[in-house]
Amino acid sequence: MRRRQLLGYVLAAPTLVAAAELAPAREAAAAGAADAEGDGGLPSLDITEVVDLNDALTLAAAPTSALITVQVNKDGTVSFALPRAEVGQGITTSTAMLIAEELDVPLDRVHVTLADARPELLFNQLTGASNTTIATYTPVRVAAAIARGRLLEAAAVELGTVVHELEIKAGVVLSSLGKSIGIGDLAEKAASDTTQKAVTRLKSADRFSVIGTAQSRIDARDAVTGRKKFAMDLDVPDALPTMVCRPPTINGKVASVANLDTVRAMPGVTDVATVSTGVAVRARTFGQCIDAVRALEVSWKGGTAEGKSDDDVLKELKAAELPMGLPPLTRSVEASFTFHFRGNSALEPNCAIADVRSGKAEIWAGLKSPIVARQTIAARLGLPVGAVTVHVAQSGGSFGRKLFFDAALEAAEVSQKMGKPVRLMWHRADDARQGRVHPMATSRVRVAYAGDKVLSYKQRHTGVATDLGHGFGEALTAVAAKLPVGDIGFSETFFQLSQSMPYAFGAYSRLLNETDKGFNTGSMRNVYSPDVTCARELIVDRLAEKMGKDPVAFRRDFLHHDRARAVLDKVAEAGQWGRSLPEGVAQGVAVHTEYHSANAVLVEIDCRPETVNRPIRDGVAGPRVTKAVCAVDVGLAVNPRGLEAQMMGCLMDGIAQTLTSSLHLKDGHFLEASWDNYFYTRQWNTPPELDVIVMPNTSERPGGAGELGVAASMAAVACAYGRATGTMPTTFPINHGTLSFTPKPTVPPVPQSPTDGLDHAI
Repeated sequence: MRRRQLLGYVLAAPTLVAAAELAPAREAAAAGAADAEGDGGLPSLDITEVVDLNDALTLAAAPTSALITVQVNKDGTVSFALPRAEVGQGITTSTAMLIAEELDVPLDRVHVTLADARPELLFNQLTGASNTTIATYTPVRVAAAIARGRLLEAAAVELGTVVHELEIKAGVVLSSLGKSIGIGDLAEKAASDTTQKAVTRLKSADRFSVIGTAQSRIDARDAVTGRKKFAMDLDVPDALPTMVCRPPTINGKVASVANLDTVRAMPGVTDVATVSTGVAVRARTFGQCIDAVRALEVSWKGGTAEGKSDDDVLKELKAAELPMGLPPLTRSVEASFTFHFRGNSALEPNCAIADVRSGKAEIWAGLKSPIVARQTIAARLGLPVGAVTVHVAQSGGSFGRKLFFDAALEAAEVSQKMGKPVRLMWHRADDARQGRVHPMATSRVRVAYAGDKVLSYKQRHTGVATDLGHGFGEALTAVAAKLPVGDIGFSETFFQLSQSMPYAFGAYSRLLNETDKGFNTGSMRNVYSPDVTCARELIVDRLAEKMGKDPVAFRRDFLHHDRARAVLDKVAEAGQWGRSLPEGVAQGVAVHTEYHSANAVLVEIDCRPETVNRPIRDGVAGPRVTKAVCAVDVGLAVNPRGLEAQMMGCLMDGIAQTLTSSLHLKDGHFLEASWDNYFYTRQWNTPPELDVIVMPNTSERPGGAGELGVAASMAAVACAYGRATGTMPTTFPINHGTLSFTPKPTVPPVPQSPTDGLDHAI
């Protein structure tokens, strides 16, 4: 970053409060052009080389950056209300590091909380697309730097010296003559009666003492000791446990309830009400809610996917696939891939607290798009937006799930219907069967080549419609005139801005088509990228084989970014690419670039019969990933330890999506009902050897990291499986064709015996 002057404000407040003026969008075009070098020649124009989804979100957020403030308190602590959602990705820690760096205060004295829904922030309160650190990196630092300058000015007066003879260390202002004063003692003196414009300069990277160092999570102790507060832990008076009896098919509706009075009289039950999503029960305990839900006798109307099964959806997708054009006149490689429905599988159940009474509503939930949630809840309740308060709670996982506010909206409706506060929680079965899912999709790829040249690359991705109406739409619409995407639809715009092509594969094109809006879909971690990248990397392996080249060497020849080649070289070296392995065991490698970051993953997989057929207590066995090496370059890694954790989680997601995790659709509903039959990565297929390598900083700014590792991990496992078995996989996850469990009854189940195993569906 150039050491240019940056503008901000000292705001009128009792103690020192500072803000940045704005954060300009990254100059992506220049960065992309500078990196576009490689042995394979220059690629066709890739829109993400000019501007990507992350740039668009940063551009949309920039105008309201002055409304994000850093406050210095009289006790010497620093407060910051982060307008993003902490869902386990560690952004409260990395944000605290930015403030600690510029203010020169100990990290444990920076208190980062989550801001309530603030409509004045417009598009600056949306968590997604790995954008938080990128969009807030400059404004947070500028606000802290302005506060630092103001503290030094106040200290100069108090200590009778000049500013250039002062410095701040560990939250104490020190003079060259040995005098000192704590920043808490200056908090009021440095405050202003009026808002004033200020100028500052940020620290240069060579002076960093916090940014770039490995730090443990600031909330780690609270998390492991149980003191951390999630939505269901919040003390909201009279908010009693509430659950909903849901339809047996996706989005079905209540026709009638035969035994409302009987259920209302059950032990602990306080209220029963029919709502748009089912029949809600409020009781003294969640156990009593479950008993009441099971006792309800409901007749249901059909849902939006009535009668459909996997094969029906696949036929629709095949019919909607866009044409590939005439076959090439040269040699070519072509394949079609199928990706089944998947769930987000967040650890925290979908939940929210709502109190809707006396013409007002107050909501508590883990929300990544709280402004849109507030607007939608107000509309559903028939209240003015100003009468709705939305509090953002810390959340136990999201992976895209918390971009949607289904539980908050439902809780608000239930509370209004009952006229009482509710503490609403979904069953585990609810989120698998009625929650948000990653769309089923197909991806067709065709590559033409001649000799050692790749002439063209085409990819046609077709999916069940992805619901993107959670805030991204408004943000992109707001900056659409500034984006070089032409007049194309919103989903296609999102697709083009989020998909990069790291290889110089001649003339290439990628197109999206979507169909069937009858499913509750969402932005599962990385949205389109895992499927698109998995299909591409498998074709790259096939292409390397056809051209008689080693898969790593082939990729290296055609990658057109130095950073992408560097992470590939690193995993090949650290993972001992090409080492001798037993028959049925193989290595796979994949590369993915996005949001100004690069990632490569190398895995080893064991597909030997004795491994695949071993007995497993909680489901089928199958291939096991025994080793994984991940190299990641995010430009500037604010917290390398947090980045390592992100990559580990991405790897587990990638393994799951390739090998085990999917939802089976039958007769309008999903068969999976909890983690005992939704097979996310288990201990038995977690690699005992795992190495995450954070590359040296290649930029003075951070790139995206939260989703980065999923696509390459999924693709590397798929490529390894293909090499181990000798057959390229084309359907994911590979175990989808075998239903290895007995589906549980739909909710509410009709118990056949007191111990029919239904507890596992909760």
